[in-house]
Amino acid sequence: MTTYVAYARVSTAKQGRSGLGLEAQQEAISAYLKPGDTLLAPTYVEVESGKRSDRPELAKALDHAKLTGATLLVAKLDRLARNVRFLHSVLESGVEVAFCDLPQVQGAMGRFIVNQMAGVAELEAGLISERTKAALKAAKDRGVQLGGYRGGEKVNPSLGLAERQRRAADFAARVRPAIAEAQANGATSLRQIAAYLTAKGVQTRRGGPWDAAKVRQLMLPA
Repeated sequence: MTTYVAYARVSTAKQGRSGLGLEAQQEAISAYLKPGDTLLAPTYVEVESGKRSDRPELAKALDHAKLTGATLLVAKLDRLARNVRFLHSVLESGVEVAFCDLPQVQGAMGRFIVNQMAGVAELEAGLISERTKAALKAAKDRGVQLGGYRGGEKVNPSLGLAERQRRAADFAARVRPAIAEAQANGATSLRQIAAYLTAKGVQTRRGGPWDAAKVRQLMLPA
């Protein structure tokens, strides 16, 4: 008999409101429990935005588990996948971890897997950083002016639709070569491309850093 505190995560506020993804995780949590197990209320649900690196619901779940001596029950292994800070917060808490989609893995083995995932996530972040720096150096060696266009165009809402569309298309045309450069240097996901553009100093059309959603929008066919 084991006491659990459950943790689930969805990627967007829309998924959190609609239950998309969350319902399946809650079903997985229920199916994982054996007769005699106890699931403490509530289930902690994180809505992770692209701009937020902290995990307040995770912190609450870990505090609850430590206070009660419970095991942290994660609905899906991939909910832990790439956030290094998140992974280390689990490791440093001393709480044992179990995964609904890997029922044979729990206790010490669960913490071992989280430790390995943290190492892989740190390695991936380091490799992306190294590739980005190498690409920027290569571009500079070729004579590319890295201090040139930075984006950040102020969008005037008083402009007509046709003019706004033209400016958006011009902006996309200027930035897409940098996206292609990111892909050529090993960026395979929208998040990695966003990190590459941000590291290079390219801003979004309204200014500021990139995220996966902005990259996806720019890569849509015209």
